[in-house]
Amino acid sequence: MKRFLVSVRGSKERHGVAAASLEEFNEKAIKLLGLDPAKGPFTLVLAKDGTIVEDKDYFLCLPEDTEFVLLAGNEKWLPCVTDGGTMWLARESVELDDVDGSTELSKWKVLAAQLRQNLSNIILFSEDDFQTLINAHTEELSKEIGIPAKKAEMLKDTLQGLLDRREEERESKELLQLYLKAVNKDVPVETSKDETDSKADTQRETRKRSQLCSRVITILREKRSPCLSLSNQQLEAVCAQDPDALSVDLNQNLEQVRNLQAACEEQLQKRCEQVQCLNSLSGASQVKKKKLP
Repeated sequence: MKRFLVSVRGSKERHGVAAASLEEFNEKAIKLLGLDPAKGPFTLVLAKDGTIVEDKDYFLCLPEDTEFVLLAGNEKWLPCVTDGGTMWLARESVELDDVDGSTELSKWKVLAAQLRQNLSNIILFSEDDFQTLINAHTEELSKEIGIPAKKAEMLKDTLQGLLDRREEERESKELLQLYLKAVNKDVPVETSKDETDSKADTQRETRKRSQLCSRVITILREKRSPCLSLSNQQLEAVCAQDPDALSVDLNQNLEQVRNLQAACEEQLQKRCEQVQCLNSLSGASQVKKKKLP
């Protein structure tokens, strides 16, 4: 077994853990730090530089007393401030008043120490962190950061302006959402012709298809003059179909389908007239034959 040190993100408390494997170390560390397993997955990183430790052999090669940070869920390792890149402030870096015990006081000094090391750390701060720095006394803040009081005051004004702008953006966004909600509720949305046609096509797709056989459908689709290739019975069947259903089968619009049915009806009428003419001629021929001696 080897001895190691472990802590959670942002804490100065380090706990000693003895383990012979990475799996054993993680189990003991989670239990020792009082972490809820449901907040996982957990990521083990080196405290000095944030290197993720997930290889078992690499873990065993680390020397004793190596310091780790155990990150829960979506937590990320961040370089910190005055002790060579660890996640917490060393006791010697910030002197806190143990008698006072003020959490807010401790917090602004921690933030100030981070800015003292690198002002760019401010991009990692939350709005609550901004407000904590704004509430700090200007002179004390300037001493902790190591900048003139005038610049410390300018920093506070800048942070306050940023908070104000963010609040205005949130209010504007809420007002816009309320306006859009009211507009969508009170004013009917206009539908374009393309959208109407698309909806009509969709509705036709869901309707009942025609009762025509596949051969008739093929003729109607592929023949240039399909009515000439259909029998009288088939012509009657085409004319009897619902235009919407037939439109689905032929993948044509309603106007094309109605024109096709009209052509079929016309062809059927012509054939009926031709039959009548032939019957008349046949009758006349029979009468003639009867009159012959």
